[in-house]
Amino acid sequence: MTTAVNETGQDRKAPGRPRSAQADEAILDAVLELLGAGHSVAAISIEAVAAKAGVGKATIYRRWPNKEALIVDAVASMKGPLPEPTGQSVRDDLVMLVKANRTGRARRYGQVTVCLMPEFVKDENLHSMYQAVIEPRRDVMRQVLRRGVEGGELRADLNIELTLLMISGPSMMQSLLHWNPAVQEEGFAESLVDSVLRGAAA
Repeated sequence: MTTAVNETGQDRKAPGRPRSAQADEAILDAVLELLGAGHSVAAISIEAVAAKAGVGKATIYRRWPNKEALIVDAVASMKGPLPEPTGQSVRDDLVMLVKANRTGRARRYGQVTVCLMPEFVKDENLHSMYQAVIEPRRDVMRQVLRRGVEGGELRADLNIELTLLMISGPSMMQSLLHWNPAVQEEGFAESLVDSVLRGAAA
């Protein structure tokens, strides 16, 4: 699985003819559609992906060395580009990061994430794969919190990792499962960040 993770994205160069962005998108979308329909990772085959994407198996293998690498890229594609904090205000940056995970794109792929959750629990390799995908996004928020500590906006003894969890956990649960219907969607990001910062502020 480590090899698969390391070979995904820009670090992996496909041999042969130039890649087609349209084919790439069709293949990744096919994987996500299969996952969102409830197919397990183990049940998904390259043949099934090729058929759904309307391409040949050779087209997939020119781009990805194995199914695991393809799954990694498909999950990563759900997230979109990394958000870029402005660096002006810790609160504003945190609100922006929470909102970035609650966009229409995130809702579109929410079913895929829900279907993958049980597999992450059962399969350590898949769990590691998902961690590798989300760690860069987690680190963006981690850097915002560290900047707040260094700049005196946040308390010096702040537990960075626990604060990350306190912000991202409720956001994910509400976005994917609408866990507590009594919590209003409007202004959710601001309310969540303000609630956490009341205990984290210097």
